[in-house]
Amino acid sequence: MKLVRKDIEKDNAGQVTLVPEEPEDMWHTYNLVQVGDSLRASTIRKVQTESSTGSVGSNRVRTTLTLCVEAIDFDSQACQLRVKGTNIQENEYVKMGAYHTIELEPNRQFTLAKKQWDSVVLERIEQACDPAWSADVAAVVMQEGLAHICLVTPSMTLTRAKVEVNIPRKRKGNCSQHDRALERFYEQVVQGIQRHINFDVVKCILVASPGFVREQFCDYMFQQAVKTDNKVLLENRSKFLQVHASSGHKYSLKEALCDPSVASRLSDTKAAGEVKALDDFYKMLQHEPDRAFYGLKQVEKANEAMAIDTLLISDELFRHQDVATRSRYVKLVDSVKENAGTVRIFSSLHVSGEQLSQLTGVAAILRFPVPELSDQEDDSSSEED
Repeated sequence: MKLVRKDIEKDNAGQVTLVPEEPEDMWHTYNLVQVGDSLRASTIRKVQTESSTGSVGSNRVRTTLTLCVEAIDFDSQACQLRVKGTNIQENEYVKMGAYHTIELEPNRQFTLAKKQWDSVVLERIEQACDPAWSADVAAVVMQEGLAHICLVTPSMTLTRAKVEVNIPRKRKGNCSQHDRALERFYEQVVQGIQRHINFDVVKCILVASPGFVREQFCDYMFQQAVKTDNKVLLENRSKFLQVHASSGHKYSLKEALCDPSVASRLSDTKAAGEVKALDDFYKMLQHEPDRAFYGLKQVEKANEAMAIDTLLISDELFRHQDVATRSRYVKLVDSVKENAGTVRIFSSLHVSGEQLSQLTGVAAILRFPVPELSDQEDDSSSEED
């Protein structure tokens, strides 16, 4: 993302002009745009024209519109963002108050104006415009007959390909059908890796599976690379890292990212930091439950006692339609930072973010136990009984 201009007043009202350069920038934009904002961007509009003879024709014209945002639609697989709203600025083709949907395009600038820019949104702009924040991890999560090829960016886990091949069982004295199907499966996974992974950008490719599937697959891949003289795979051999996962499903990616050998290789990526924070929370919940809480009310009470060491919060909560609820989450984040706590904002498109959403989307690891919170929790559970 490229920041062209930033005009924000002392009362936090103002506008920002940005240029999305990569597909992931659309995800950042989706988190920036909220209902009630005004968005100015280039778009195409179908316009009806009437000639002097009275015949009516229509043609498509490119024009710049300013909309008051009413609805936002994001397609996570295609990374496309559509913003629907009413026109609020005079235009020769579109009447005031007329509805239009703008599809934001890569490398075309847009201007976003808000009555109130909060700290979370401004921080996201900084992150989106920082080139060091880009995706640099790929993963192949597999089991016999099933594989998911994913790109792990700082903000989301994108499933680029799913490979499914029916593998017959080994029969006594005859394994040829099983072996042929397995070879066909491995070949399709190799093709998927070459098609979807950009080796110039990716620093590390995780190959995760139960049992010996990952070792057999890597042996097959590099044997074929030697036979076919595939220089791309052979030159990037050191980037492949084999780790354990319980299955070939996407959710097993969290286990792979938790692996200590992976954590050391990915120490500079945001994705690994999120996974470690969530892992620390679960460990704390298990061993010292008085220092781990989730749910907005509990976390706010812990914050009042200045007890929060690490706040885990999903970016989904900042997209809440109700302004008062959204500002409540922003105040919580600002307050934790003021009290020298760490704030980790999880992406709802990440495997770790999906898990945090199941825990209400907000959780905290405390510096010290807060007895009143534990007592409240005991009281509520006894009332339920």
